[in-house]
Amino acid sequence: MNSLPIDQILPALCLALSENKSAVLQAAPGAGKTTRVPLELLDQPWLAGKSILMLQPRRLAARHAAEYMAELLGEKVGQRIGYSIRFERKRSQQTRLEIVTEGILTRRLQSDPELSGIGLVIFDEFHERNINSDLALALCRDTQLALREDLKLLVMSATLDAEPISVLLDHCPILTSPGRSFPIETRYLPQPSERNSAESVAAGIRTALRDTSGDILAFLPGAGEIRRCAGLLTDLTGVAIRPLFGGMPFAEQRQAIEPGDKRRVVLATNIAETSLTIDGITTVVDCGWERRPRFDSGSGLTRLELKRISVASATQRQGRAGRLGPGTCYRLWSEAQQAELLPQTPPEIRSADLSPLLLELACWGETAPERLSWLDVPPPAPLQQARQLLVELKSLTPDGQATRLGQRMVRLPLPPRLARLVLAADEDHQTALGCDLAALLSERDLLPKSALPLATDCDLETRWRLLQRLPRVDGAKTVLRVAEDLRRTMNLSKGANSWPDKNDRVQRWLVLAWPDRISRQREAGSDRYLLSSGGGAVLSCRSGLPKPTFLVALDLDQRNDQAEITIASTLERTTLEEIFADRLQPRRQVSWDKREERVVAREVIALGALILAECPVKATSDEQLQAALVGVRDIGIERLNWTREALQLCARVAHCAANFPQDGWPDLSFDALTSQLEDWLGPYLTGVTTRAELERFNPYTALKNQLSWDLLARLEQLAPERIEIPSGAQIRIDYCAEGSPLLAAKLQELFGLKQTPAILDGRLPLLIHPLSPAGRPLAVTQDLRYFWDHAYPEIRKEMRGRYPKHPWPEDPWNAQATAKTNKSLQKSRQINS
Repeated sequence: MNSLPIDQILPALCLALSENKSAVLQAAPGAGKTTRVPLELLDQPWLAGKSILMLQPRRLAARHAAEYMAELLGEKVGQRIGYSIRFERKRSQQTRLEIVTEGILTRRLQSDPELSGIGLVIFDEFHERNINSDLALALCRDTQLALREDLKLLVMSATLDAEPISVLLDHCPILTSPGRSFPIETRYLPQPSERNSAESVAAGIRTALRDTSGDILAFLPGAGEIRRCAGLLTDLTGVAIRPLFGGMPFAEQRQAIEPGDKRRVVLATNIAETSLTIDGITTVVDCGWERRPRFDSGSGLTRLELKRISVASATQRQGRAGRLGPGTCYRLWSEAQQAELLPQTPPEIRSADLSPLLLELACWGETAPERLSWLDVPPPAPLQQARQLLVELKSLTPDGQATRLGQRMVRLPLPPRLARLVLAADEDHQTALGCDLAALLSERDLLPKSALPLATDCDLETRWRLLQRLPRVDGAKTVLRVAEDLRRTMNLSKGANSWPDKNDRVQRWLVLAWPDRISRQREAGSDRYLLSSGGGAVLSCRSGLPKPTFLVALDLDQRNDQAEITIASTLERTTLEEIFADRLQPRRQVSWDKREERVVAREVIALGALILAECPVKATSDEQLQAALVGVRDIGIERLNWTREALQLCARVAHCAANFPQDGWPDLSFDALTSQLEDWLGPYLTGVTTRAELERFNPYTALKNQLSWDLLARLEQLAPERIEIPSGAQIRIDYCAEGSPLLAAKLQELFGLKQTPAILDGRLPLLIHPLSPAGRPLAVTQDLRYFWDHAYPEIRKEMRGRYPKHPWPEDPWNAQATAKTNKSLQKSRQINS
């Protein structure tokens, strides 16, 4: 065998695994880890009598690696080197190294938790971090800790940080190998946004064909873009255009990776990013986009979302141009955009549908996922959503245990909803049709986007009939292959497959798989629907349903702020009532109606948010109170009738609490009051049932009663509501004023006041607003001495001419404080004399 960079560390790797349960190998692209490491480890003494399982994230890479290693040994695949992937398996009793995809390993672990006969599990290309590889590592680690101390684990990665993996595996050794890559010239060709990726790549390929020699590997986001790009290059002569993506038959995939007579242009998804070495490639054209799986809570299925690739992916793709000699990489983005890329692709476990993972763990016997070994612990909120769905599907008990139905569902290579659909059809002895429907929903839609749907009571029937049509429509072969694989899993031989005369059977299967997607028309003849989960949606023009009263939504497409039901089935009310008979029992419902903005009391028959029947009832006082409190939270407590008196009380208490916390003052802030509504407001809402009544409600008495008699007396002492001024008047203090509490009084009434009044036992001077006779502020001060000596003389000069009827003495210190005019004062003096 030719020398490869990985050869330098193979002795150290063998020693590390002989002395430790686990190891991490970080090997740069081109090092040769995928094919050289497993062969070297096969003959290690600690593996005597045992086999190796090696995980590959992609089926094409798994098959290609197995074929290449078997060829190195001079054997056929299925002898010492074998593989097991979806749709295909080649292994025998001689097989000691089996390459599998993660789903295959998970199935094997569920049926044989000890992994009998396996001495080493290798996780190749672990940096791709899909949810299946994370789950497989967690289960293997659990097996290693609980059942098989002799089981060894080797994690291999090209670009992932190795330290966290080592820590996860009990601080196991980390070995590093350089890669093998020839010099690569990188050229940036900024192009338009992702919407034009096919056109951008086609233009980049033409540039590469003109300026370079050798074969070209071009990366595009998906099969659709690959087909469009291939169509744009049909005029090229002397060039073979070779698509390469996961849904293609293996024969066509092999044709893409093998050299031919013409110069090749391989149009690939990120299936060609790692593991595969495609002979003859000297140039890479990279659009910089990929599709990542993201759980779509609207449809209940995982969607592929278009995203920018990470720096790690860009490096992997670039390296494809330098595997065999000097190469060129065209990046269809700018150097500035390169600096903005994420360092690593986010782990799928952060954004994926966790219901398959949770069901796997329940069948494994683990109801608390956080107890297992994870690089990224599954996030709690998606886990809770997944748990709720699985309970509705009857695959989990409320305490998280797998039911017998759940154990059957987990054996199918399908998301839980589709597995439930197949098993529901199996109960009606129409397993073949159930497999067809699950395959239709798991693959690309057979109905072209430009096609108008046929009028039907079930959109799946339209697609199923397209599947039967000859010649086959585009995509039908892939769907049929998936359906056939499901039939084999269900131990079903080929037989009759027909659509039922009545749709009630299919409706039943769909309702059992989408129990949270039952929808009712909002108004007769409308395309607007309310879902049992509480959301709203519009029936899309891509659906052929005649706007039925009830339907089950199988696919929801989020468009801007509106969800569209694109695939659905009519649902008869009788079918609904039969399936959910145990849940459709009359119950009292007293609640705050947001639309009517009042307390509503009724007896209802409901399925989630869908009201099927109702009649009014009289609410008890406690029911009315609880609903009214919901109403207060809905409109916000700031919408109550906050009088000046109530606001002043809250402000006075806040000042006291800030300065004398040891007294135990209640928190009367809006946030605190909102969180304790039932305690302080509840006793005063008897008979309040509408928004208008709430907005008339004055909370002063309820707030005042939060203070004991002792605190009320203390409040009056520390922060009195009023204060007496020299004129004898009792003036209200404004505690709601910005800054310090405010005392506003006519200037003449303050004559002789030498010291600024203070509250809170003298800690806080009041802010004084001396007012003109017309009630307008003449100054702002917290220092009356300074005011009388320096500000008052200037005010006197200006104001005595404007208000000559009022006293403006030269000596305010000794003048009589009064609210009277000069004339009234003179009369008073005459009477007194």
